[in-house]
Amino acid sequence: MTKPAVVAVSGVKNSGKTWLIAAMLPYLNAAGVRTAVIKHDGHSFDADTPGTDTARHLSAGACGTAVFDGEKFQLVRPAAVSEVDLIPLFPDADLILLEGFKHSAWPKLELVRRGNSGRSVCEARTLLALVTDLDILPDDVPRIPFGDAEAAARVILDYLQRREQS
Repeated sequence: MTKPAVVAVSGVKNSGKTWLIAAMLPYLNAAGVRTAVIKHDGHSFDADTPGTDTARHLSAGACGTAVFDGEKFQLVRPAAVSEVDLIPLFPDADLILLEGFKHSAWPKLELVRRGNSGRSVCEARTLLALVTDLDILPDDVPRIPFGDAEAAARVILDYLQRREQS
């Protein structure tokens, strides 16, 4: 089976995607699953803090910058990329969680939360489960109570196990 597995954590804006990913990570780590996260930002963001040396290098015309301290590194390259381009940057990961990607074909957990959204916006065929506090369609998709990160992590662990066996 190809490594790493990829699962999207999807939903409309402010549905709780970041919260769910952060809450699932301890369960995934405890199960021995090395997990990386790739977040899609639908807006432009500053890849570097204004005023830093690397930001100055970029604004002066460098085609990219990197900074490291012996424990971690950050690479900034102005370029159009997709998640498919970024996945190979994590060859040691067993799992990559994508934050966002609601209209993608990736298998996913979708968050649908009262007061934020009233229905699923993802294609049912891509859903591993809905994480929701609503009684919504599709009925044939497993439901996880909103706030139950352990159950959401179990769905992903079950998916990884099925994937490994195929």
